[in-house]
Amino acid sequence: MNTLIVYCHPHHESLNGAFFKAVLKGIEESPSTHNVQVLDLYAENFNPVLVFNKDKKRRDMYKDPELEKHRQQIIWADRLVFIYPIFWGRPPAMLLGYIDRMFASQFAYKDRPRSPYPEGLLKGKQVVCISTMKGPSFYLWLTLNNSHKVLMKRALFSFVGIKKVKFFQFGLMESSRGNQSKKIAKVEHYFSKPTT
Repeated sequence: MNTLIVYCHPHHESLNGAFFKAVLKGIEESPSTHNVQVLDLYAENFNPVLVFNKDKKRRDMYKDPELEKHRQQIIWADRLVFIYPIFWGRPPAMLLGYIDRMFASQFAYKDRPRSPYPEGLLKGKQVVCISTMKGPSFYLWLTLNNSHKVLMKRALFSFVGIKKVKFFQFGLMESSRGNQSKKIAKVEHYFSKPTT
């Protein structure tokens, strides 16, 4: 299995960094054969700003030469793993900018005549989202109708044809009651299992 890890946190010695290491360790322990690529958005200084104007057309985003390497990573991957914190009830602007620029028409989906629903062009891929937040994990469900999962699963992955999506959404990550070690071990165990 080809796995692309998209890491979106500015600090590697953080809990997000610990989850990143747990993913790598779990993959190493897995009896399945894995190839791994890592895209560290902050370390790479990925430009999240979406630009289109009279010279740079939105309809041509799918062939922007600046993003060719990243498109090839997504094409190559059987599984995409996103590791990120939750800021203000949603993923960081850096990750949202990556999504805005990468999941473009004619690359991730294409419109279908006489249908309000597009054809997803990334069918067959899997996604795992690992997110952390300061507050309790039920906060997003209780106050925001789980908008984070709706955004990622329904408004993005389903739209581009990805049906197999797994969420690890961990709350209380800055609290002594957060069971951080147990959660890190849970992620490592998940990735150590044989892939299907």
